[in-house]
Amino acid sequence: MSFILYLLSGALAGLLGGMGMGGGTVLIPILTIFLGVSQHIAQATNVIAFLPMAAFALPKHKKAGYLKTEGLAYVIIPALISSVLFSLLASVTDGEALRKLFGAFLIALAVKGLISLRAEFSSSKKGGKSA
Repeated sequence: MSFILYLLSGALAGLLGGMGMGGGTVLIPILTIFLGVSQHIAQATNVIAFLPMAAFALPKHKKAGYLKTEGLAYVIIPALISSVLFSLLASVTDGEALRKLFGAFLIALAVKGLISLRAEFSSSKKGGKSA
């Protein structure tokens, strides 16, 4: 039964990750809260799961015209360096501290989403709709 739960969790995270929503925001809480996986293992699993999701989603997003490639090196190089550094930092950080940091990240992400949604709603109301 646990295999099916892991499979469903991965499929849901893959679906959301492929849509650009960030599969880790779903996968890590499912693994830690519902399946009892340690924070270190859940975050490492998320990093490993991200690679095939990105490999599958990037060509599709590029073909659909959603991917801008200008200045890509200026984003990729710092992202790779910071990924390695923060992975090393996470490997020596206490699991409870990682859990709290990830929780703070999710809260910040939710607040940012609400602010964006509010701004979008406000701008659509100001624009008005003409019949």
